[in-house]
Amino acid sequence: MAKPEPAAPKLALVIADFIEYLRVERQLSAHTRDGYGRHLHAMAGQLAELRLTRWRELTVAHVRGLATRLHKQGLSPRSIAAKLSALRSFCDWLILQGQLAANPAKGVSAPKQGRPLPKNLDVDELHQLMNIGESEPLAVRDRAIMELMYSSGLRLAELVSLDLGDVQFAERQLRVIGKGNKERILPVGRMALEWLGKWLSVRGELAGPDEPALFVSQQRRRISHRSVQLRLAQWGSKQALSSHIHPHKLRHSFATHMLESSGDLRAVQELLGHADLATTQIYTHLDFQHLANAYDQAHPRAKRRKEEE
Repeated sequence: MAKPEPAAPKLALVIADFIEYLRVERQLSAHTRDGYGRHLHAMAGQLAELRLTRWRELTVAHVRGLATRLHKQGLSPRSIAAKLSALRSFCDWLILQGQLAANPAKGVSAPKQGRPLPKNLDVDELHQLMNIGESEPLAVRDRAIMELMYSSGLRLAELVSLDLGDVQFAERQLRVIGKGNKERILPVGRMALEWLGKWLSVRGELAGPDEPALFVSQQRRRISHRSVQLRLAQWGSKQALSSHIHPHKLRHSFATHMLESSGDLRAVQELLGHADLATTQIYTHLDFQHLANAYDQAHPRAKRRKEEE
């Protein structure tokens, strides 16, 4: 008695017909067709191991089992989602061919992708970025903006909306209106105050006499969100930073460095203006060694006796 033909080749034959359909009917590019082919052939092998012999036998349980296997193999949620997307398109075609009554892949989703953490600049990179010695008004303004954003962890919208009266030099404080029209008072560091003073000494060269905005553009009015984004990106390139510089990166750097130095999550939450502590926990990241050291120093049952060390 002849041995039965392996399941994967049987499944692969139908995939080849689908790829031809994509070429002739859908007129998709060779690159796109290759992507579909790679995803579907890889899944055909996995499904064969789940004892699937024909595509008409494909069930939701098969697809769920496939997603679980891919996850256990270490594939990222993004990669699994791409494969399942290809499978859904393939199953839609199988329905048109009369090989399936319904699409079993439509009810199955990939594991949720983790929220990406924004990258922060280290202290050396911040010094490199802000090493601006130019006296030209726009350069002075830009350094004052960057110093203030890093000093006080401002959102871009908060920075742009600042008026002259919001800076309290004597108290070394800043009045900010954040999300939900909530006001908070923030400390301002020495370097930020120094460059704010330099900016105010040249601001009159750009600002109109009745303009209340703290930061203005060459159009003699309040600087726009887009202008700040473009200027920071330009300075990042000019100062030879390896990563793209944008306002949120300065805010995140502030939060990260504050948390690493103080370990006070509640204080950082207040400074950032987060209503929910969970937002701050996601927004900031500590390396594991820092957390481990903090745990060893703070937890009563984690402290070691000197004679044990």
